Amino acid sequence: MIPYYYKPKETDLETLLSRELSDDFDVEKSVKDIILNVKENGDKALYHYAEKFDNVVLDNLYVSEEEFNNCDSKVSDELKTAIKRAKSNIEKFHEAQLPKGEFLEVEAGIQLSRKIVSINSVGLYIPGGTAPLFSTVLMLGVPAKVANVKNIILATPPTKDGSVNPVVLYTAKTIGINKVIKVGGASAIAALSYGTETIKKVDKIFGPGNRFVSYAKMLVSSRTSIDMLAGPSEVMVVIDKNTNLRFAASDFLSQAEHGRDSQSVLLILANESDSFKLKNDFIKEIERQLNQLDRKEYLLPSLNNSKIIATDNFDDCIKIIDNYAPEHLVLNLELAKDICKEVSNAGSIFIGPYACESAGDYASGTNHTLPTSGWAKSVSGVSIDSFIKKITIQEISRSGLQSLGKTIITMAEGESLSAHANSVKIRLEEN
Repeated sequence: MIPYYYKPKETDLETLLSRELSDDFDVEKSVKDIILNVKENGDKALYHYAEKFDNVVLDNLYVSEEEFNNCDSKVSDELKTAIKRAKSNIEKFHEAQLPKGEFLEVEAGIQLSRKIVSINSVGLYIPGGTAPLFSTVLMLGVPAKVANVKNIILATPPTKDGSVNPVVLYTAKTIGINKVIKVGGASAIAALSYGTETIKKVDKIFGPGNRFVSYAKMLVSSRTSIDMLAGPSEVMVVIDKNTNLRFAASDFLSQAEHGRDSQSVLLILANESDSFKLKNDFIKEIERQLNQLDRKEYLLPSLNNSKIIATDNFDDCIKIIDNYAPEHLVLNLELAKDICKEVSNAGSIFIGPYACESAGDYASGTNHTLPTSGWAKSVSGVSIDSFIKKITIQEISRSGLQSLGKTIITMAEGESLSAHANSVKIRLEEN
């Protein structure tokens, strides 16, 4: 069911660890047309796409106050308690990330600092579809609030009766988000980027989505900042001969159920005979757990994208992890902390047998909006930094400019930029 590779050559790793990404040519024209239509026709286009894609005729793009008021009764007390506890943990971790601006006098009379300010307006996209992700409302909304973003608008697809999932609404309400639009897919991204008669354009767009949403984010990113280009969800689980395979298999499957194009990779650190036995036992455990789970229409295709790799060498283990740069890295083995110290490329790391990946997805406090498709080699997941800007400030006295002036003039003239040099000279010539 899942292919197995023992000690693959380093030259083969890039191919072996490649993602099975879908061809986007079939969505390119559709997304471009949607963005152009929303740009030119605004709300009219949004109502059209709600009817076309969501099979609903809307009379208002915004969730009403009445809908907000009614959502409470549709959410169980148990789920409300769980959401509030997750919110608390996420708040604590993100509040700890709030930076303080630096101040430094680099030379006498030259004072430098950085001012921390929040982004003024953000749009949070929350997918609907097979599993409305109210947890993503927490992961995006809480840090936006902690960072003191003034204007937050949440976009999510409506259901066929024109409503929004009540748990999504309850979570937004709990955070303090009161602007929710019933707009999904590429049309939501276009509306947030360009604005319409009733929707103000935002400064930055956050949130995961399908290929249409991802491609739309890519297209609008030249005019509106985005969090990241997110692909299918993925996990790499690293084990050894002492690992509880039930735990490992559960993490492997938890990501596989996200979608048909999700990917899970098992990495075994053990000698050849132990690795072969672990591989066989692991597959048996996967099959056993599969029989107890729903969403097999997503799990089975996803497992076709998955792989099992084994090595008996610690350094090769690190190379394999860093080459893959997983969104989620589960280190469920004896050398977990040693591996964690050496790994450079991962979206989020889970250490030990009880640090299940789903803890990070929901309630431990870290953010689950993470780089996929190898982007962990160069970017981080969503954090407070995603919602703030850092503006440099300098204050220079006359004596400070007198001291530094010759250096500036020499460098400006070295680049043949006489106006730059002149801006210093005229100040130093002034009595």
